[in-house]
Amino acid sequence: MGEGMFVILLVSFLASIIGSICGIGGGVIIKPVLDSLGLFALSTINFLSGCTVLAMTSFNVFSSFIKKENAIEFKSSTLLAIGGIIGGLLGKYIFEVFKNIFTNQSYASAIQSFILLVINLGSLIYTIKKDKIKTLKVTSTFTIIAIGSGLGFLSSFLGIGGGPINIVVLQFFFSMLTKQAAQNSLFIIFFSQATSLIQTVITKSVPNVSWPILFKMMIFGIAGAIAGKSINKKIDENIVNKLFIGIMVLLILLNIYNFITFIS
Repeated sequence: MGEGMFVILLVSFLASIIGSICGIGGGVIIKPVLDSLGLFALSTINFLSGCTVLAMTSFNVFSSFIKKENAIEFKSSTLLAIGGIIGGLLGKYIFEVFKNIFTNQSYASAIQSFILLVINLGSLIYTIKKDKIKTLKVTSTFTIIAIGSGLGFLSSFLGIGGGPINIVVLQFFFSMLTKQAAQNSLFIIFFSQATSLIQTVITKSVPNVSWPILFKMMIFGIAGAIAGKSINKKIDENIVNKLFIGIMVLLILLNIYNFITFIS
């Protein structure tokens, strides 16, 4: 476990840096890496990933409030967060039902890997083509909450804390630039992950987990958030876009590897 522990903490740190810069949360990186290591059960992986993302986004959100940064579009993002809470509760429930359908958890993990693959591939294609795509400016309260519910459902069901789909949705439906979308995405992810954790505790469905490992991952998640927020201030939109695309390519390859491994 020694070498595995080093990899887990390194990934938690690097994923939180990238998640903080690009607004993808970090869970979309942490979860497939933990899947590939094969050290934990599916529920444990979702829980470890979700808590690490919650720690990272907590730092980003509270830091933004304290420093009175104005990158967050509160009306849209708050409505998306409300929808995210609703979708997150449903996603958590569906995940428990879905997990219990399979006697072989590898099949459940394979399906999650495939869904992540589709999401990452779609996000990559959109990002590459986005200059040619006409964006919207959604203002309907019901529509925004519905969009947030979809994001929250995927976040909670897949245990990724948001992922690249948040960025694509914010760019397409709300015409946000990449860096603004990143900050608003972290705001939304914070609420969906906090709700997921509260639900897990209330329903007494906390999985078998090593608490020292969890706390270490959360600490490294916060350290990554600190580093990522500092880096984000020093780079421009173009670099963030390139980083986002690079991460999507790596994640697609990792999702393909995990899918093939789980079904074989």
